[in-house]
Parts: sequence; structure tokens; C-alpha cells
Amino acid sequence: MRWRDRYGIRRLRGRKIAKFDREATDADIEALIAFARSRRGVEFYVEPETFATDTTAVAVADDGEWTRRRVGSPAVIHKVARDLALPVYDVQLTGYPPRMRAYNERRRKEEGNL
Repeated sequence: MRWRDRYGIRRLRGRKIAKFDREATDADIEALIAFARSRRGVEFYVEPETFATDTTAVAVADDGEWTRRRVGSPAVIHKVARDLALPVYDVQLTGYPPRMRAYNERRRKEEGNL
């Protein structure tokens, strides 16, 4: 089944994807958009392509909740962020926000209390 390339994933892709990973799809981008629209203070953090994974983006909300999805190339998430008027950062330059780590810690503590 061929999927539509609504977000320019194929057009904006530079190189071929990593061997062990699947390609980004419209569903990946739509999941990031849905996350951003349903939470406050969302910022995107672009993670570089590696040997094993395609380029990904992490969407981090104001409270530290986050989600990660494949995006195909940094240009795709930059376009999405521009359309949503949200900031996008290169995680190699900025690192992850401290609120993301705090959110993970809260989740671990909650799971330990169940």
C-alpha cells in the first residue's frame, strides 16, 4: 500500500534511511502534531539519524511529558514546527530540557507505588 506524502517526508529526505529502521510515515508526523495540539508549551527536539535509526523528533510538553517519532529529516519537523508556531531545537546543541528528566522520574516513582 502506498501512503500519501502529505508532509514532504520523501521529498525532504536527503539520504537513504538506516538499514535497521522503518521509514517515517504520515502517521508519525500526525502523532507529533496531535501531541503538540493537545498539550501546552510543546517544543520539538530533533535527534540525528544514526546507523540504526532514522532522524527522530521528540515533542516535549510544558510538564515534561514527551513522545518520540520518526520524521525522515530535520526539514520535515522544521516545517511542522513552523506551521504550528512552535520552537524546534537540535538536541545535539541544546540537550534535552530538564523537565523531561523530572517527568521520567515522577513516572518511575508512580509506577513503583502501584
